[in-house]
Amino acid sequence: MTSGTRERILEASNELFQRQGMTGTGIKQILGLAGAPFSSLYHFFPGGKEQLAAETIERSGAMYQALVESVFDAAPDIVTGVADCFAAAAERLRTTDYADACPIATVALEVASTNDTLREATARVFDRWVDAGTARFAAAGVENATARDLAVSVIMLLEGAFVLSRASKSTDALDVAGRTAVAATRAALASRPKRRASQRGGSTSSTSKPSRSSR
Repeated sequence: MTSGTRERILEASNELFQRQGMTGTGIKQILGLAGAPFSSLYHFFPGGKEQLAAETIERSGAMYQALVESVFDAAPDIVTGVADCFAAAAERLRTTDYADACPIATVALEVASTNDTLREATARVFDRWVDAGTARFAAAGVENATARDLAVSVIMLLEGAFVLSRASKSTDALDVAGRTAVAATRAALASRPKRRASQRGGSTSSTSKPSRSSR
């Protein structure tokens, strides 16, 4: 059996988990979509469905992070990047008939109180997303503590909007969430502490206009 078979199994798991959740997806369905024999499951994933699910969560979380970061990298500034992420998410929902959203959210909700191994896997993915968002906002000049709060808020807005948009089969919630995230990003940038004149190149006394008494 080749590593290509393993990749096909992970890809099939990601697609099915994202669309119908883990409990609604059977091993036979995964292997059928992957075109893989039943023996391949335990060959590549000795821990069975739980190991497969954990690896799928980690893999799909990393891929989704890379996708979002590519949107940010293509934007001219952080505010545009935030707006573009929500716009791209809305377009993805429309083109897939509201089937493809966050690749791990469905599983995260399922396993939060039932499977600690998978809960920890989803938590690690979300932590990496928050860390990556924090670093980007901080690099744009947002204070570190504010940058983390902003990263958490943007992710919450995106994840919550996915749920509402899929339920209503409308991107209205994503549009509202996107505007809210953009406003929060602008507010965080505007609240940056002003640098003192001396930090910008010394005192301004040498370039100031003379007072009336000195004329």
